[in-house]
Amino acid sequence: MSLKQFFFGLFFLVSLASIAQKSSKEVLFTINEKPYYTDEFARVYKKNLDLVKDESQKDLTQYLELFVGYKLKVNKAYKLGLQNNLPYQNELKSYRTQLAKNYFNDTKITQALIEEGYNRLQKEIKASHILILVDENALPADTLKAYKKIEDISKKALAGEDFGALAAQYSEDPSAKENKGDLGYFTAFRMVYPFESAAYNTPKGKVSKIIRTRFGYHIIKVDDIRPNRGEVTVAHIMILNPKPEDADQDKAKNTINDIYKKIQQGEKFEDLAKQFSEDKSSSSKGGVLNKFASGQLSSEEFENVAFSLSAPNEISKPFQTQFGWHIVKLIEKSPLKTLDEMKNELETKIGKDDRSKKITASLNEKLRKKYAYKKDAKQFAILSKLVTNDFYDSKWTLPANAKDYTAPLLTINDKKIDGKAFLDFVDKQQKSGLAVKPLSKLTDALYDKFLDEQLTNYYDDNLENEFPEFANVMEEYRDGLLLFDLMEKEIWDRSKTDTIGLQKFYNDHKMEHMWKKRVTATIISSTKMDVIKSALAMLKKKAEPQAIKDKLNVNNVVNVMTNSGVFEEGSDALPKGIKYEVGISDIFKEGEYYFVTKVDKVLPEEVKTLEECKGKVVNDYQQYLEQRWVDDLKQEFTVKINKDVFDRVKKQLNP
Repeated sequence: MSLKQFFFGLFFLVSLASIAQKSSKEVLFTINEKPYYTDEFARVYKKNLDLVKDESQKDLTQYLELFVGYKLKVNKAYKLGLQNNLPYQNELKSYRTQLAKNYFNDTKITQALIEEGYNRLQKEIKASHILILVDENALPADTLKAYKKIEDISKKALAGEDFGALAAQYSEDPSAKENKGDLGYFTAFRMVYPFESAAYNTPKGKVSKIIRTRFGYHIIKVDDIRPNRGEVTVAHIMILNPKPEDADQDKAKNTINDIYKKIQQGEKFEDLAKQFSEDKSSSSKGGVLNKFASGQLSSEEFENVAFSLSAPNEISKPFQTQFGWHIVKLIEKSPLKTLDEMKNELETKIGKDDRSKKITASLNEKLRKKYAYKKDAKQFAILSKLVTNDFYDSKWTLPANAKDYTAPLLTINDKKIDGKAFLDFVDKQQKSGLAVKPLSKLTDALYDKFLDEQLTNYYDDNLENEFPEFANVMEEYRDGLLLFDLMEKEIWDRSKTDTIGLQKFYNDHKMEHMWKKRVTATIISSTKMDVIKSALAMLKKKAEPQAIKDKLNVNNVVNVMTNSGVFEEGSDALPKGIKYEVGISDIFKEGEYYFVTKVDKVLPEEVKTLEECKGKVVNDYQQYLEQRWVDDLKQEFTVKINKDVFDRVKKQLNP
């Protein structure tokens, strides 16, 4: 945790769960005529009330003093222009972006998608498919042609013709000729969302309805459904399959069998992997592969062998895949996590998946209902004529006079967006793959996307106005960033570098930093009386602590512990029965332990040197500087507190 994070954690205790309380709003105090209101004071006081440890801070008069001091520092930061620093502006912008995400998310839809995804993850689907390619922005004639193709194939499949043969004959998936459309096992988030949904909604042994994805039209046959096997971590040794031209076609098989015999004779799997495995990406790591789930590797046979192993360190017999001969060793099996454990992971996956379109569509629909907006049809007609067929080839360029299109195209409430903004949007959209034809439909589609983007921007710009809790958190964070930078500049750095001031502060307060009585001693402990007796005998013969441990700790059993150093009275490391006198003690018992001590020196109570208590002195010096600084700020700024208003606030907060 960084110092800045720690500072904010202590100072603000910010939580999105804190909802602004609706209450009367009066001016509580002013700083150079700038008003600060009762509602903010009451809200911050209530939020922090149960979290502050210093009881004095719960006293409203004392809390007002702290609150005024805080606002004075913020005013000083603005006066120094710290708000103009680029790092401050970037950090504030980054924080706002993260905080705003909560207001762009449809909670109900997101939760439903999380639960749907998790429920689907419980099962693995083995499926085959037939694909007829068609671009998602294809012309209607091309789309219809592709649909008729898949429709004819679907009728054949539903009539009982062999699905694999149909895939090999008709599918436009390049791999279909070899695999007959077989996709193996997969689970949620492995396929594009519409394909996944169709697979999970089709019973085992049945063929799906025709579905459309961004690749084209599909039909799917579900061959098997089984419980999710989770993830597995294994190590393997691989000998590559022989090439057709190799003279000895059995060399790989014989080599893997020899390696297997070595393993059975007790040789280490990891050492053999490093020496013989021809998978160079894993051999140096003892053959260990990254954790994987069903459908993540290119070999279903390898996956099946890996998942068939049940106990850690269990080793398979040699087997062959399309890549080579393998021996697999189980490292660990990881079952599917619980919904709570996976919630954040699933939400991240949803954000990167086609599922997120549901959330975006929900927001767009909500904003279109929320705000009044109007398109200037005349201006749109003028702008539409500027978009040419070059757009489809990403060769369209902004008109040379694009900046002159300042007439409003779109009005959202009282905000006007000009034609230049739309033209800039069109320019950027050339990389989006939008290929709607003809041009008239393209410009309509571009405008719809432009409208949704502008509504979203308007919503984002007005979050502080629409959500008081968002405004409150941003205000606190904004001031907190400034205050951190100010404190670092005015207090923390100074307390570390002002050696003369620190020395003077220490001299004035050194009697507050005292050592209690101390001893330089060796403490020996054991749970066994015979061992502690032996330790005592060795100690009397002037044996060193390490020699005592070496003698008495045998066969990997720790019979005795020693601890040497300077110990202060009251230290937890000191047995309570220790005597503060030079010499070797008798054996004494405390709890389950026997002790013997050797005191070499007794040190009297004395003042700590600055180096010995520097951390505490620096902290006290910082508080001293801060208090003096606040007093100086009260002279620099004019503070006026409305006592009558404060009295009413006190009655409301402490009735």
